[in-house]
Amino acid sequence: MKTRGLADIAAGCASLSVGDDMLPAEPLVLVDLDRDEWSHLDDAVAALRTRSVVVVGVSNDPLPGHAAPLLEAFTCTLAPNGPGRSWAKGTAEEVDAIETVVAAAPRASIAMAGLLDLTSSTDVRNGLIAESLAYSMLLAGPEFADWRTNTPRRTVPDCAQPVLLDRDGDVLTLTLNRPERHNAFAAQVRDGVIEGLSVAEYDDTITRVVLRGNGRSFCSGGDLDEFGTATDVAAAHLVRLQRSAGYAVHRIANRVTAELHGSCIGAGIEVPAFAARVVAHNDARFRLPELTMGLVPGAGGTVSIPRRIGKWRTAFLALTNRPIDVATALDWGLVDDRA
Repeated sequence: MKTRGLADIAAGCASLSVGDDMLPAEPLVLVDLDRDEWSHLDDAVAALRTRSVVVVGVSNDPLPGHAAPLLEAFTCTLAPNGPGRSWAKGTAEEVDAIETVVAAAPRASIAMAGLLDLTSSTDVRNGLIAESLAYSMLLAGPEFADWRTNTPRRTVPDCAQPVLLDRDGDVLTLTLNRPERHNAFAAQVRDGVIEGLSVAEYDDTITRVVLRGNGRSFCSGGDLDEFGTATDVAAAHLVRLQRSAGYAVHRIANRVTAELHGSCIGAGIEVPAFAARVVAHNDARFRLPELTMGLVPGAGGTVSIPRRIGKWRTAFLALTNRPIDVATALDWGLVDDRA
């Protein structure tokens, strides 16, 4: 893919233009930061205020402190080092992964870039509203429809006890209990978590809530066999707001510790990231795959995760669809300690 320089950015190449099919003509702009074009920095930053596509900076060398305003205006940046949280280590493989994801889901990718700008600068409740609106819109779009068509749906088995509750003194433990499906965050699991958290919310003698999972994984994300079953996306938006496990965690966050292990995918990191304390076992891996389905994170991840690691590294996770390990999660602040 052709890369651009800061002079191109300053000239406005990061603004949305569409072809005859109404698809973005250039949904992804890769910016080569190894070019000696820093004289255009201020103009490029000004032009990026109207950015409407995914803009990714790429550098083989550590970036200087004076590049901070530029990196903050990008969707994300791949570099060995740089100022603040606006960069992530990446190689040509990550660049290829981003190109693949954006090419397959340009609408979702652009929606996510704009959404993160909004959700990282507003309060939690309004951020969740914005995320749900974007998610609902994309549920009705062609990219999700293509993914659903190519992903056969199976029957979702019923589970007698999707979430186990155990109280020991002033500690309440909520355990996701669908180990045979890696604790996929089906509606039953979501509702069980919300109900368990409501016990603590209305009982102030519970001073600590532990959120954990049975089996090999904490949570493999939303149950893929439930995706797209809603026939009314507007109604689904209302349900998502009224039945938000992430918001339920947020309301009592200072009492919640999430203990993570194995696969922590999608909702499996979006929801626990709202907790005041997140600890992870060494085998934990974290990934945001929603763009590959033509969606954005929909369990609160565009709100909770940027508050821990910044919107740029959140975008990096979503755009690459690559997992990160515990060491990286600790370095970024996605988790607070090893379990």
